[in-house]
Amino acid sequence: MKIVLGSDEAGFDLKNQIKEYLEAKGYEVVDTGCHSAEPVLYPLMAEVACEKIVDGECERGILVCGTGIGMAMTANKIPGIRAAVGHDIFSVERAVLSNNAQVICFGARIVAFQYVTRLVDRFLELSYIDGPSTPKIECMTEIENKHAGR
Repeated sequence: MKIVLGSDEAGFDLKNQIKEYLEAKGYEVVDTGCHSAEPVLYPLMAEVACEKIVDGECERGILVCGTGIGMAMTANKIPGIRAAVGHDIFSVERAVLSNNAQVICFGARIVAFQYVTRLVDRFLELSYIDGPSTPKIECMTEIENKHAGR
């Protein structure tokens, strides 16, 4: 599985730790930045990373900022992306199993690397299977398409 990583300066160190962790586990990782602790606009970092998923280059994405919230909000503006903040195992599981999320977002000021490894592992080992949530996801996509380009 090919995974894209993105962060702003607040998430820079945690993103790099996640990158090393994933590479050690044998995952192919695309790091779209940021590449230093200098301030950047997190929406641009989320956009570049999510484009890799929309374009089919990567299957999953992990975004890191101070809280994970801004990254998730921005990622969800990109047609075809379903992103969620996942600071606990249950939320990560439901993001994938109920909402078919391809992107999980973390807050470097909220969760420590030692716990993030558990969240990342769970996120990557799960796959969405059509079921009771499928009509809800289809409805989300219809709403997304209806409002695209407004």
